[in-house]
This record gives sequence, structure tokens and C-alpha cells, in this order.
Amino acid sequence: MADRWRTIDDVRADAVVCRRCDLCYTRTHVVFGEGPAPARLMIVGEGPGADEDEQGRPFVGRAGKLLDSLLSDAGIRREDTWIANTVRCRPVTKQGGRLQNRAPRADEIKACNIWMAQEYKFVSPRFVVCLGAAPAQALISPGFRIGEGRGQWHEGRGGIPTTATYHPAYALRLRGEDRRVVEWRMLEDFRFVAGHLAASRAA
Repeated sequence: MADRWRTIDDVRADAVVCRRCDLCYTRTHVVFGEGPAPARLMIVGEGPGADEDEQGRPFVGRAGKLLDSLLSDAGIRREDTWIANTVRCRPVTKQGGRLQNRAPRADEIKACNIWMAQEYKFVSPRFVVCLGAAPAQALISPGFRIGEGRGQWHEGRGGIPTTATYHPAYALRLRGEDRRVVEWRMLEDFRFVAGHLAASRAA
């Protein structure tokens, strides 16, 4: 299959009809990565939410708006960044007859790895930022903890410098001072990344 993928658009065309795991039965749209390819920075979240599933684009709901604000405040242009998720279909569970978001399972991330591998190949990022534990544990190390490993580079997939911060959806679940603290830490983390992006351009 990989032999016919000459561009990232070729990969996307196959990904949008993927049936490699059971998430295909509850999705509305496959949410493939978005941005320029190649790109110096790749941001990887956990999985699409309801808004992303409806629109077929990553980070377009409330969490996406917070991410956009943090990137802008840190001096990072979203339009220069490839943004994706560890899984490309919305992971859900049924509660009271309604679909609720949940974290992706290891088997779902593994099934979606074929698309992540191709995104890495065509995007060829210089740096990677993981949003939340699921991508950090998939792309840095299985035991990664955000509170201990954020704000520094780790050797990620393919030897690419990779860091992690909190997922915007996590910040949105908090209230008052707790939320302000987490958002400030996320901004610190993105400023850390922005500094290295600027230094790499100047080198």
C-alpha cells in the first residue's frame, strides 16, 4: 500500500476510508492531520472530539480555540504547524444513551499507527509536541508523566526532539486558579518550543 503514497494527500485519501479498528463504526468523519507538509513543528493530540468528528478537522472545538490562543501568545503560527492525533476517529463510550469522549486505547493507537508513520514521513518535523498523556506515552515512552516531563526535550519517535504539555481539554475541565495555573504552564511550554523553533531557523 505504501508504494502508491507519493504525497500526504495520497495517504489522506486512504485514511478517510480506514476500517482498521472498531472506531470506524461510530465515527462521522475520519479526522486526518492538517497543515503544511513538510512542517518544522508537529503537534499531536489524543483523539478527535465531537466537533472534530462532525467537521473532519483536528482541534476545531473549544479545546482547539484554547490551543490557537496559546500558540498565538507563544508566537507560533498554527498555519505553519502540522496538527494531528494519535487516532483519527473519535473514541467514544455510551453513557445514558449518549456518546461521550474517552481516551484512545492502546490497540486503537496501534491500529492507527500506519497513518502516524506516514505523517511523520511526509511532514518530516524538526520538533514534536504531545498534548496529553496518550500521545506522550505513544511517542516518547510508555511511562511518561506530563507533570514530570513537560518543559524539556526527550528523544521521541525517529530520534526527533519531542516534548509534552497538558491537553487543552484538560485545562477546560478545571476551574478558577487551577485552570489559570495549567494554562500558564502550557503557555510556558509553547514558549519553550517557540524559542527552539526560532533558534533552529537562525542556525
